[in-house]
Amino acid sequence: MVPTMVLVADDSRDAHRREALHGLAEAVAERGEAPVEAAFGSPDEVGAAIRAVPGPKVVVPAFVAGGDVASAHLLSRLGLGGLENSCQTSPLGAVPSIVADLAARLSEVAGDHDDGVILAADGTTGAEERQVVMDVARMLSRRLSSPVQVGYLRTWAPSVSDAVDRLRRSGHERVSVAAWRLVDGPDFDLLRGFDVTTITEPLWPSDLVVDTLLAQHRAAKGRLS
Repeated sequence: MVPTMVLVADDSRDAHRREALHGLAEAVAERGEAPVEAAFGSPDEVGAAIRAVPGPKVVVPAFVAGGDVASAHLLSRLGLGGLENSCQTSPLGAVPSIVADLAARLSEVAGDHDDGVILAADGTTGAEERQVVMDVARMLSRRLSSPVQVGYLRTWAPSVSDAVDRLRRSGHERVSVAAWRLVDGPDFDLLRGFDVTTITEPLWPSDLVVDTLLAQHRAAKGRLS
């Protein structure tokens, strides 16, 4: 029996974000590799949705590590360790194909200019997620053959604003932001409020995101068998 993939995220902040998350769930389901259920909403709603899915099941975060504080906090409060015939994967992290796609998106919007580059993450309280963000920044820097600053919207320092100011003081007239975000939503409105030249679009929609979620599901099946 193929375990059900239960995609989990907080979708309470914005209708456009909610639509994008459900679109991602539909895209994964359309591959036909596994049954897919969406568990989006508040912690109570998500917890109830997960428990309503009969096992076996794999709970898969529908967000990137360090890129969604609300969803990370939601996941930490669910207490899924006691669920029978189920397991949980980690949020999407420093996946080489996804980072390469982000670098390509950045090159497309930035062109050939000598831009200062910021990887804009959200931040959480977890050291592991912070390490993922730093790993992504290093991989992105190697791809671009250029330094990449890290800036956070919440929780951690330096802030995106600090990173922008630092690049401006260093003489960069153009500043490009690589958005470490899976889907669109209010965070992009915050990013658009900064004095930056360009901002990349969300990582989704991209077939690479679907590929990676399904790869996580395949790897987790072995832990259930």
